[in-house]
Amino acid sequence: MDHAILIMALLVVIALLFDFMNGFHDAANSIALMVSTRLLTPQAAVAWAAFFNFIAFLFFGLHVADTVGKGIIDPNIVNNAVIFGALGGAIAWNIITWWFGIPSSSSHALIGGLLGAGVAHAGTQGIIIGSKLITTGLGIVLSPLLGMLLAMLLSVAVLWLFQKSSPYKTETRFNKMQFISSSLFSLGHGANDAQKTMGIITVLLFANGYLEGDFHVPFWVVISCQLAMGLGTLMGGWRIVRTMGMGITKVRPTGAFCAQTSGSIALFLATTLGIPVSTTHTITGAIVGVGVSRRASAVRWGLASRIVWAWVLTIPCAGLIAAMSYYLGRTFLN
Repeated sequence: MDHAILIMALLVVIALLFDFMNGFHDAANSIALMVSTRLLTPQAAVAWAAFFNFIAFLFFGLHVADTVGKGIIDPNIVNNAVIFGALGGAIAWNIITWWFGIPSSSSHALIGGLLGAGVAHAGTQGIIIGSKLITTGLGIVLSPLLGMLLAMLLSVAVLWLFQKSSPYKTETRFNKMQFISSSLFSLGHGANDAQKTMGIITVLLFANGYLEGDFHVPFWVVISCQLAMGLGTLMGGWRIVRTMGMGITKVRPTGAFCAQTSGSIALFLATTLGIPVSTTHTITGAIVGVGVSRRASAVRWGLASRIVWAWVLTIPCAGLIAAMSYYLGRTFLN
């Protein structure tokens, strides 16, 4: 087999490995609340989330893939070493944060990886300073705030609407309603996150001459990424499940429903607008919002601050690792 094809195939496999790890790393976002409220066993919860991760491509366009593929760094500077560097930085940071049980953002690790590898290859002129990069930056800040605000409002509304019902009946009702809210959040997770890898693989195909014309994502890339994401979720990232489900605040079924519903609304909005946001940021913000709706002291702010620091460090750390990976890849891949 031709050497160039072998390198191309290797990079596609590495991209799908990142997608698998994204699902594995972010499984907690979809299942932690179902597990902590004892709606489903861990095994059933990951199967439920993985199914909706996989079918997400049926409900959304590919705007996020378009943003990642040609809206962060100039597609004309992309080569094999740049893609290798970007994926290397993102994968390494995911492993580090998973090991310590920190729910950081796989999405922003990939954005940081693209920026780091792109700058290492072409300097700052390789970055596209435009609307897509700006909206991505705004999404980093606004997605957890939106999730928190929506969760606070929905929690207060639920409390007001069901104030005359017995707590037991209310919690039982909302525990079952989590089947709806968790499926919606898993759809949002599968749609937004899998598309980031679609964008990476597609720009790689264009860079190597396997695709021509306008930027478009081949169907086999869509299916491969959704499948890798679903399989990763099926494996579950149990270290992070404990942090998300029980570490930030105590969540009852009503709170879980409010957090998942609020998170899914934020993800649906971002995916429709083509903004690659973090499902981790979004659901964490929503969980904090649920806690704050009861009282500020219900949130473990020490743990929340650790998570915020992980968010702050994700892009620069993933970018630095990506730059080093780029120089390694330049030696062997181009």
